[in-house]
Amino acid sequence: MSQPSPVSVVERVDARNRYEILVDGERAGLTAYRDRGEQRVFYHTEVDDAFAGQGLASRLVQEALTDVRDSGKRIVPVCPYVAKFLKRHEEFADLVDAVTPDVLKWLDAELG
Repeated sequence: MSQPSPVSVVERVDARNRYEILVDGERAGLTAYRDRGEQRVFYHTEVDDAFAGQGLASRLVQEALTDVRDSGKRIVPVCPYVAKFLKRHEEFADLVDAVTPDVLKWLDAELG
């Protein structure tokens, strides 16, 4: 008998400033952000080793960026994974703001 395929869900967790991807209810990964006015600055993405190689990071970032578009914000890809994802997904190009020294300085202050 074949195993049922795991159910994965992406949720925005505002209290923690991140999007999480859950697989069968267990957190498998996250992409972290801070909001700077109309910009959502993504600075870190990770997927648990136990869930590596399943395309979860890609799905997580895709849904996070779609949520950013739906909420009328802009994307600032400080996170290298998000930046790489955006290079392969032109459909988000109109939402991307450059990573500037100002943004990096602000993010440093935010993250303490």
